[in-house]
Amino acid sequence: MCGPAGRESCDNSNEPIDICRAMPSTTPLRGIFTPNIVPLDNRGEINELELRKYVDWLIERGVHGLYPNGSTGEFTRFTAEERRRIIEIIADQTRGRVPILAGAAEANTRETISACEHYHDLGVRAVAIVSPFYYKLSPAGVYAYFKEIADNSPIDVTLYNIPMFASPIDVPTVQRLAEECPRVAAIKDSSGDLPHMMRMIDAVRPVRPDFGFLTGWDAALMPMLLLGCDGGTNATSGVVPEITRKLYDLTLAMKIDEARDLQYRLLKLFDAMIYSAEFPEGFRAALRLRGIETGIGRQPQSLVQQQELTKLSDQLQCLLAAEGFTGEPIGGCPVGDGADAEQVSRIVETVVSELKKRGMA
Repeated sequence: MCGPAGRESCDNSNEPIDICRAMPSTTPLRGIFTPNIVPLDNRGEINELELRKYVDWLIERGVHGLYPNGSTGEFTRFTAEERRRIIEIIADQTRGRVPILAGAAEANTRETISACEHYHDLGVRAVAIVSPFYYKLSPAGVYAYFKEIADNSPIDVTLYNIPMFASPIDVPTVQRLAEECPRVAAIKDSSGDLPHMMRMIDAVRPVRPDFGFLTGWDAALMPMLLLGCDGGTNATSGVVPEITRKLYDLTLAMKIDEARDLQYRLLKLFDAMIYSAEFPEGFRAALRLRGIETGIGRQPQSLVQQQELTKLSDQLQCLLAAEGFTGEPIGGCPVGDGADAEQVSRIVETVVSELKKRGMA
């Protein structure tokens, strides 16, 4: 049998490949993994030099890991060859400084497994695979899909639950996959549903203490961490990595007041980027303000959309200026009304109250 070192011992052993593929890594996925934008040049092709610059920029600002080929990285707008090239560039530029969680979702299980094999050869830490999209599957279908991939993958698999775009992954399915498939090592949940996350943690952690839970919903990063999440894959970390890293550190240190204040500020920026333009154009516009030449996205935009993005850039510049990341736009910024994020406040207070009852805070 392959030893507990996981991939490394398998690579150096004479064990059959099917046995080695069943062995998970022993290093859990923790921290903020950045789902990065892919900079494009004036022809709409991958801007390799700018992507390499962006990788260094993120690592220098404290991200725990990188998450290319995710939704923010617009994986469906690139070819399969381009998706592989993106991971090759990032793996080469990262040089092992931080782990990589690579999006490996393809159109079918055969191509997805092939992507898993390629990313394993590049030294990627794990892959994230979205639940089947376009065709809405039953829980049994979702289970069978991930089971086939996990049984044939040489690299750890992170389930990706994003029910607004793909077949939802329910709690019994997550629990069953965690129990039966050693290669299924984590879940990234972008539903923003706190009770759902609690139910998953409650069902899975007793039987798989090494199983990772990552939230993809920036608006609830702090509450999710308090509930027991190990980290997040948060699009805002690609624009303000300093804030998401600080929020993570403050929350784990149980500096509740400071963390809550930071979550409020992050919420305003997140709302502006995700709701004021078609995703992920708001994040692309904000990243340009931070000095990364993202280029124009591949999704064509009407004149009205382009005008709205110009207005959004001024709003984003004011929000970034308030954090000290940019100067104010010409004409200055409006004075804030002092309104707080009431929904986040209620969530945080409820979570903290429950933790205190359990003697955990």
